[in-house]
Amino acid sequence: MSAFTEKMAGREKPVIGVIGLGYVGLPLAMEFAQGGCEVFGVDIDPEKPKLLEKHRSYLKHFPDEMIASAMKTGLLKATTDFSVLANVDAILIAVPTPLGVSRDPDLSYVLNSCTEAAKFLKKGQLVILESTTYPGTTREEMVPVLESGGLKAGVDFHIAFSPEREDPGNKNFNTRTIPKLVGGLTKECTDASVFVYSFAIDNIVPVSSPEVAEMAKIVENTYRAVNIALVNELKGLAHKMGIDIWEVIDAAATKPFGFTPFYPGPGLGGHCIPIDPFYLTWKAHEFEMTTKFIELAGEINTSMPAYVVDRISDALNTAHKSVNGSRILILGMAYKPDIDDYRETPALKVMAKLRERGAIVDYNDPYIPSIPSKTRQTDLQPVSVPLSEKMLSEYDCAVVITNHACYDYEMIVSSSNIVVDTRNACAHVKTGKEKVFKA
Repeated sequence: MSAFTEKMAGREKPVIGVIGLGYVGLPLAMEFAQGGCEVFGVDIDPEKPKLLEKHRSYLKHFPDEMIASAMKTGLLKATTDFSVLANVDAILIAVPTPLGVSRDPDLSYVLNSCTEAAKFLKKGQLVILESTTYPGTTREEMVPVLESGGLKAGVDFHIAFSPEREDPGNKNFNTRTIPKLVGGLTKECTDASVFVYSFAIDNIVPVSSPEVAEMAKIVENTYRAVNIALVNELKGLAHKMGIDIWEVIDAAATKPFGFTPFYPGPGLGGHCIPIDPFYLTWKAHEFEMTTKFIELAGEINTSMPAYVVDRISDALNTAHKSVNGSRILILGMAYKPDIDDYRETPALKVMAKLRERGAIVDYNDPYIPSIPSKTRQTDLQPVSVPLSEKMLSEYDCAVVITNHACYDYEMIVSSSNIVVDTRNACAHVKTGKEKVFKA
């Protein structure tokens, strides 16, 4: 009988602790609560527990009603007090893993969480990291911190890695229905993790080690980053050749095998794809290897905001105007359609580059009414301006960065002087196409 099985003796469902109540942690906590588990959510941001206690959501794709339903059951609790972890069976860590200023992995949130968890770690508990990171993090970085109190990983407590696969705004998949990879330090660690996740996830996929699960997550996002870079590069070539790259991709996608469509854009956004591949690049240096595809893809994708600004300049030139002094409206601040997440959004980069060239830049996004000063560049417009026919007519150029479904593209094109479309959102507009420039 494993330490976890012993701890669970006499109880049907585990008590769960979730560190980090953001885009990953909150949905996960909600699924466990809906699965009948008592859940303690812990976050260092005091506003999140306060909002949850008031039955209010801070994530657009989680309406207040869903929060209220979970909180009213009494199964979901939120706090800033890490001591509640002493009373749980499993501790799930879902905190940010950004890149540092030198593009090296910043594990401070993960290791600080481990330090707090170690203070309350009990024999038989299970610790699972969900935050995306480089292969070796669980074994090499987390285990020593968690063992600082004297307990032995894989003997006295269990530990595993299970990468988050959240996709906000995806109507086809959610936290429960997305298959879950799990790799434990030992087979018993994996078995304990599978048991715990069975209360929140429909399909659990065990793998042989934490390193396999860590590597799989990086590969998933690197695959996307490299293929997006490919179509971004082809977009520039197609433009010079007078060919519509979106039509080309749709045509190629009619082949029923051997081709997966990826679409170009103004640059990568979100917490995963712009960041995760560079974790592998950093780790490769330990083995005296270079990851050429990853680094080249990063260069291409990073260059896209500048490409968009050049296309805006070209579009304005057709009206005998320069970027300097022009009024430009950015449509969409979120990094993808129909969500309120603007982490790593290319919109901010495009706005900053336009400002550098002397443009007067505003933005509109119905999902993001304002941008906190700690995120935005200090000289950028911090508040979403209203969108109307009159408002659009007052700008020299409107730029579609995020193709929200709620935008009336017919109205946008008819009311604007010039539209630069980075998402092919205006493809089906019937009139005024002469004003639309694809970027």
